[in-house]
Amino acid sequence: MFLFSKNGRVLLLSFIFLFSSSLTVAQVPSSRIEKEITKHQREITQIRRFLHMNPELSHQEYETSKLLASKLLSLGLEVHRKVAQTGVVALLRGNDNGLTVGVRAPMDALPIQESTNLPYKSLNPGIMHASGNDIHMSIVLGTAMVLTSLQEEIKGNIKFIFQPAGEEDNPEKTTGARLMIQEGVLKNPPVGAMFGFRVWPVKLGTVLFSPGPALASSDRFTVVVKGTPSHGARPHKGIDAVTLASQIIVNLQNILNRTTDPTQPSVVSVGKIQGGIRSDITAPRVRLEGTIQTFHSQARERIPQLIEKVVKGVTLPVGADYSFHYQKGSPPVYNHPELAQIILPSLYGVIGKDHVKHLTPRLISEDFSYFCEKIPGFFFLLGSKPPEQKSMAPLYSPGFSPDEGSIYLGIRILCHLLIDALESQSDLEGNMPDL
Repeated sequence: MFLFSKNGRVLLLSFIFLFSSSLTVAQVPSSRIEKEITKHQREITQIRRFLHMNPELSHQEYETSKLLASKLLSLGLEVHRKVAQTGVVALLRGNDNGLTVGVRAPMDALPIQESTNLPYKSLNPGIMHASGNDIHMSIVLGTAMVLTSLQEEIKGNIKFIFQPAGEEDNPEKTTGARLMIQEGVLKNPPVGAMFGFRVWPVKLGTVLFSPGPALASSDRFTVVVKGTPSHGARPHKGIDAVTLASQIIVNLQNILNRTTDPTQPSVVSVGKIQGGIRSDITAPRVRLEGTIQTFHSQARERIPQLIEKVVKGVTLPVGADYSFHYQKGSPPVYNHPELAQIILPSLYGVIGKDHVKHLTPRLISEDFSYFCEKIPGFFFLLGSKPPEQKSMAPLYSPGFSPDEGSIYLGIRILCHLLIDALESQSDLEGNMPDL
C-alpha cells in the first residue's frame, strides 16, 4: 500500500502482495484485454487518423476536445469538459472503493507543415501532429474503451486526462498540465499516482524507462543588450550591441562549462537573436532568447546567476547597459523509485524484460513533470519505429510518422499497468495527498 504525507510525498511503500517477474494482471486475464483491443482496433485506428488529419494548436483544441468528450460520454464515463480551457477529463469508477490513478495524453499539435505522403496527412496548412499527440490520445482513449468493458473487475478508479497545451510553456500561455492541476484535476476523487508516456523513434515493441530523473527541466531567459548607434565607418563613436551580444554567447558556453558540475548535465542554448537597424549602422539594441535544461535543482538555481554575471561582465565595462529576464518552465520529470519498483514487474510481464531498455536521462522537457511534483509518477517512452525501417524521421520534423502498431501496444501496456497499480493499492490505509 501507499502511505502518503500531507504534501503528497510518499513516506512509505509496503507491498500488499509481492509481484513476480512474470506478473501480467492479477484479476483480469490477458486474453480478455486482448479480445477488447481487437474488438475496438478498427475504430481506434479511424479516430487516430481523423485526429492526425485535423490537428489543432495549443489552447485551440476545440474540435479535438468535442470528439474526445463525445466518445468518452458514449462509454458511460463521468466526463468534464473545458478543464484548463479545452481539456477533457473522464472518470471510470471501478467495482471497489480503492485508490484513483490517472493517465494523461496531451492533445495539441505543432506549427509545422507536414511532408509525409500519408493518405490521412494533415488538412490544416502549417499544422501537424509532429510529436505524436494523435497517437497518445488514441492510446489513452483506447485504454478507456477497453477498461470500461472490464469495469466490474477494476479495484478503484481511473482518471483519463486529455491535456491541452502540452507543447506550450512560456510566460504568455501557461502549460496545460499546470493549468489542469490548478483547476483541480488531481482532486475529487484525489489521484494517488500518475502515468504518462510519449512515442519515441526507437524500434516498435521497445519501452525506455528508468527510475529517478528521466527528462530535464526547461527554463527560458531573455537578455537585451543596450548600446548606442553610430555609422559603421565610425564604430568608436557608439557602442555596438551586436559585438557585445556575440561575446555574451561565446562566453556563456565557456564559463558554464567551467563553473558547473560535469556530473550534473546542463545545456544553455541561445536560439534567437534580434537587433540592428541597417547594415551600415552599429546596432543600439540586440535581444537574445535562450533555454536552459538541467536535472538538478542546484544547477537550476545557479545558472541564472551565472548568465547575468556574464552579461554584466561584457556590457558594463564598455558603458553599455542590459536587461535580464529569467522564466522558470517545466521541472524535471521524476519517476518515483518505489512506484517503479511496484509497476515494473507488470511492464516486464506485458512486453518481456528484454524489451524494457534503460532510459538514459535526456535533456529534453515534458510538462508531465508538473504531475510528478504533486504525486508519484511513472513516465516511459514507447518505441514507434516501424520494424522494417532502419531509421525514421525524428519528433518535431515534417516527416514524423510513427507506426500505428504502437497504439495497440500502448493500450495493452496501460491496461495492465493501471489495473495492477490499483490492485496493489486497493487496501490503502493512511492519508492521501493534501492537494
